[in-house]
Amino acid sequence: MGEMSWPTFWRAGLLQAASVAVVAVALAVALPRSFFADWGWLAGPAAWAACALLVARLLRLPPVGVLAGAAVAGLPAILGVVTGEHWLGTALGLPVFALWCARLRRDADLSAEIV
Repeated sequence: MGEMSWPTFWRAGLLQAASVAVVAVALAVALPRSFFADWGWLAGPAAWAACALLVARLLRLPPVGVLAGAAVAGLPAILGVVTGEHWLGTALGLPVFALWCARLRRDADLSAEIV
């Protein structure tokens, strides 16, 4: 079993964090607080997934694989929702997402070597 792609880990984590932060600020400025009370359950995961697709595009990773990783990494968000600390879920999900992307890169590199 090979090493993870640590450059991909850092790039994916930082890109996801930055893009989620930009989207969160943009939505907070553009929409009333009541929107998040009613639609946050949908807006949060949709923003997380859209940002993950951006990461996939920028790092040239398979979009479906990255979305699967985004879904798995989104599971810690449940802890954030339950405790009322939504950013806790993001903080816990970022390294999971970055590790998933690092594994995708490693797997892609291994597949390229076999061919």
